Amino acid sequence: MSTIGHTDLGRDSSVGAENVRPDGENAPQTGEEPTHGDVTVEQLELSAELAGGGGRAATADVAEYALWLGDDALVLSQQLGWWIARAPELEEDVALANIALDLLGHARSFLRYAATYDDRTEDDLAYWRDEPGFRSAWLFEQPNGDFAQTIARQLAASVYLFQLYAALSESSDETLAAIAAKAVKEVEYHRDHAVQWTLRLAGGTEESRRRMIRAIGDVWPYVGELFRDEPLTDRLDGVAVWPSTLRPAFDAVIAAVFREAELEVPTTPMSSAGGRRGSHFPTMGYLLAEMQVLARQHPGATW
Repeated sequence: MSTIGHTDLGRDSSVGAENVRPDGENAPQTGEEPTHGDVTVEQLELSAELAGGGGRAATADVAEYALWLGDDALVLSQQLGWWIARAPELEEDVALANIALDLLGHARSFLRYAATYDDRTEDDLAYWRDEPGFRSAWLFEQPNGDFAQTIARQLAASVYLFQLYAALSESSDETLAAIAAKAVKEVEYHRDHAVQWTLRLAGGTEESRRRMIRAIGDVWPYVGELFRDEPLTDRLDGVAVWPSTLRPAFDAVIAAVFREAELEVPTTPMSSAGGRRGSHFPTMGYLLAEMQVLARQHPGATW
């Protein structure tokens, strides 16, 4: 079992290596309520602080930034949902489904806030934008591949999102800060889940280790885009998080995980990915076609 402690992961957490069962799932914590995946029909209406509520519409720049955040979460949620009934074990079907639901909740919150700028809805933004209108980073658009590929993508994504939401919870924009404060608690579980699977695959059979090494090499060229400062963040000083400021903490967590797993951080060149500007990875069109087909075939339909 891992010796990576809570401080190595950048935050004091009750979901650490010692609280993870050998099968990679988190052991229940006495007296704690679950922090993710608690979704029922009665909870479909989001609370105001998590739904872009508060009576103040987003400005054009804040709406664009909320699209960055919402699209990242939405695309990753869609990707993880594919694993339901396909994961290597039944408990992992449930774990990935819960993570996908968490991310969908984050996406709904950010997209609903973005939509207040021009009186659209979260559904308008999810289902009726074409590919160039999305602002997701290429990392989130990487294909699922085999299970190791998904875990490598999830490791990079969850470590990044944890650092991002922790910083964004201090935003001067009250709505963004409230969404981030809720999301960071859930992403902490996502991060620990990905860490444990990285250690498990890297320390398993020769085949699982080979696949994990290959997956990290495939995913890592797309990590750099996450930390690329854009003119938008210049204009949102105090509201948005400067991506470049998150890189040192991200690198420290990844270094700790890779050291434990006896893996090397890839030195492959960084991709020139341009998801924030509407230029996307080739798989994005297929993902959107699958996600949007029902809404577009039956416009205006309700359940």
